[in-house]
Amino acid sequence: MLVEAILMTTTDHNYLVLPMLMVAAVGFALTPLAAAWAWAHFFSPAKPGKDKNAIYECGLEAKGDAWIHFRSEYYLYGIIFLVFDVETIFLLPFAVAFTGLSVGAFVAMIIFLLLLVEGLVWAWRKGILNWH
Repeated sequence: MLVEAILMTTTDHNYLVLPMLMVAAVGFALTPLAAAWAWAHFFSPAKPGKDKNAIYECGLEAKGDAWIHFRSEYYLYGIIFLVFDVETIFLLPFAVAFTGLSVGAFVAMIIFLLLLVEGLVWAWRKGILNWH
């Protein structure tokens, strides 16, 4: 019955669907947040204390300063790994359809491989792949 009423109003006004969808999208996003807030407010016991307010991470009590110096080389090594890992996945369709490809597709894949090799040589010369 409600759907029929909505459809009847939208046939007269073509763009009335957009605000209705926007209201539905916002309601779809806010309803779980409101339900979680209501559950926490009405059903969860509030028992603040020393243990409940303590800093807790990964099952261990925090010790020392949280500001630890991380070496950026680890991040660079990880980013280089991700780049080459994801880009080599693009080689799979080429390998599967190798015999059915045209000369243009073969040249495009050779250029792609040359760019990968160029990136690897660049990373090697910059010393990103060397552990100090």
